Amino acid sequence: MVRDDAQARAILRALFDAAVAAADPRKVLAAHLPPKPTKGRCIVVGGGKSAAVMAAALEDAWPDVPLEGTVVTRYGHAVPTRRIEVIEASHPVPDANSQAGALRLLEQVRGLTQDDLVIALMSGGASSLLAAPAPGITLADKQAINRALLACGANITEMNAVRKHLSAIKGGRLAAAAAPARVVTLAISDVPGDDPAVIGSGPTVPDRTTFAEARALIARYGLTPSPAVAARLAQDTDETPKPGSLPHTEFRMIATPMMALHAVADTARGLGLSPLILGDALEGEAREMGTVLAGIARSVRGHNQPLAPPAVLLSGGETTVTLGSAPHGHGGRNTEFLLGLAIALDGAPGIWAVAGDTDGVDGMDEVAGALLTPDSLVRVRALGLDPRAMLAGHDSHSLFKAVGDLIVTGPTLTNVNDIRAILIA
Repeated sequence: MVRDDAQARAILRALFDAAVAAADPRKVLAAHLPPKPTKGRCIVVGGGKSAAVMAAALEDAWPDVPLEGTVVTRYGHAVPTRRIEVIEASHPVPDANSQAGALRLLEQVRGLTQDDLVIALMSGGASSLLAAPAPGITLADKQAINRALLACGANITEMNAVRKHLSAIKGGRLAAAAAPARVVTLAISDVPGDDPAVIGSGPTVPDRTTFAEARALIARYGLTPSPAVAARLAQDTDETPKPGSLPHTEFRMIATPMMALHAVADTARGLGLSPLILGDALEGEAREMGTVLAGIARSVRGHNQPLAPPAVLLSGGETTVTLGSAPHGHGGRNTEFLLGLAIALDGAPGIWAVAGDTDGVDGMDEVAGALLTPDSLVRVRALGLDPRAMLAGHDSHSLFKAVGDLIVTGPTLTNVNDIRAILIA
């Protein structure tokens, strides 16, 4: 049984840490490697928040294989490597290093033969970290449309459909450049549904989306692209590689949100709790997700349905936060979810929660997420703060910081998306 607030907090933090540990490339990558190459070159390329630690894990697993290549990771996410170059760049909006890094990857894979092996290490964040603008597009054009996509409420699949058609490396173009070499991609999924074509905008994966779909998304969200972007999207002649066009490629998933949720469930059972995994691909507005899950938590607490307490409701996926044009504060989708949950629960006893991004960054701030307790709103209001006003102003980081309940992990060097756990005593 959950005895008190301190124990509940410790349980929730243990559950979040279990999710992160389950996706540690240093523990899981080696089991998914192909046979060691016996001839030709072995080129390593990659992008994402986990790219550097994945490269280091590969070096450790293959100490006797001549490895060469480059990976691009987020600032602050580099780790020491011996043979593979690491470039740091910006996320979630690309910068000059994102462009230089992407061009370096394309350079690394050109001119290979069928005897060569390319190991592509992909994880969440690669869409921003690998920014090679398509012909006629500048980095500034890509930065502007990226900011607009992040703010408009589009989900990750929609954002990547646009990004692929503005890129010289995404949507299978990196794999096309590597032909006829064999390309084996090892990926950590941070996207709902684990679609390989969505992870990092699929640089080594055939693309099902089209220029027409990208144009429709721009129109649906009322975005105004730059003239160069509009001109690029208006044509249909330079399509991304489609299914069936990259026969020399293979894709292997080494860590996913569901794998992490199962690890969390195992940890919960060891702590005497009944876990229920609601799903690994929950999407929608963060605050509304909070309202929905509050209803399920109340049902567990009051009616022992869909399971009896002590229990923990587990979910993963990627909610969205639609900012609009009004000024806003500091927040992210996980803390906005928790604030929506708190308001819907309205101090219901015996219910605690944690929500955080497994990469350690919720939104734009260096905050992984936060903890919610039954008295969170009481403590917030005692400080003279208005929870509903802060939710309306997308200022959830400030709210949880004020009561000392933010979770700050620093770079975790992995990323299997968001983990949410609601503990019911």
